[in-house]
Amino acid sequence: MKLQRHNAIRELVAQSLVSNQDELRRKLHRRGFEVTQATLSRDIHELRLSKGPSGYSLPNGNGNGSSVAVEDNSPPSVAEMMESFGMRVRQAMNQVVVGTVMGGAQPVAAALDHEGWEEVVGTVAGDDTVLVICPDIRRASEVESRLRTMLES
Repeated sequence: MKLQRHNAIRELVAQSLVSNQDELRRKLHRRGFEVTQATLSRDIHELRLSKGPSGYSLPNGNGNGSSVAVEDNSPPSVAEMMESFGMRVRQAMNQVVVGTVMGGAQPVAAALDHEGWEEVVGTVAGDDTVLVICPDIRRASEVESRLRTMLES
């Protein structure tokens, strides 16, 4: 199990933004790994991950702390924000309600606003909930489907 968990950590750090241990723990949870903070700290130490201004990176320089990630000034994508903060997605008529971790709603809403999806009229963010307003039920269904796919990947 430890080997599979270490491989999952390497893959997550190499492929996506991982800025802190809690975020890494949530991403591992989505992949079926339940770990404590102490175990995760040991894993980070054993894998020799380093933490830079953009997050964790692998010893070979791949990942968030590498110079490539630091030079990328574009805002995070909706997919990255959903992977980091998203918990659930549900359609309600022409609206989509996105549940996030505490404090995750505003980054998700900002990413949706920034990407300018045609199907999204606007967003309203609380602390752990984003209300995505769409022009009609059909487009709300499309948005829910896209967000659910991101959440489940």
